[in-house]
Amino acid sequence: MFAIVRTGGKQYRVAAGDKIAVEKLAGEAGDTITLSDILLAGEGEDLADAAKVTVSAEIIAQAKSEKVIVFKKRRRHNYRRKNGHRQQMTLLRITAVGAAEAKAPAKKAAAKKTKSEAPAEAAASAE
Repeated sequence: MFAIVRTGGKQYRVAAGDKIAVEKLAGEAGDTITLSDILLAGEGEDLADAAKVTVSAEIIAQAKSEKVIVFKKRRRHNYRRKNGHRQQMTLLRITAVGAAEAKAPAKKAAAKKTKSEAPAEAAASAE
């Protein structure tokens, strides 16, 4: 199964086992993350509902990409500036592309009571 995900302003076609380099994401090497912005998903020529598909990935490393040289020059004005830039990136290994598991949100066992509810319950239990 494949999916097209959007992260860092770019789109990537991924499948289980792929390795991709994306814009820097929060996390350490070995952490597992879920890519949530899924644009398209399918298998072969069949398309699946992208809202029901999840893509999980493992962070391989936090790294820097290749250096980009920025050189500015204005001729006949003795103006030259040279700068370099290395963009931060995250290397990901796609671990699973598949249907989302139906997880019910965990309900809190003891909900916090507001100030107006607490005296009413105390009066009811006193009777």
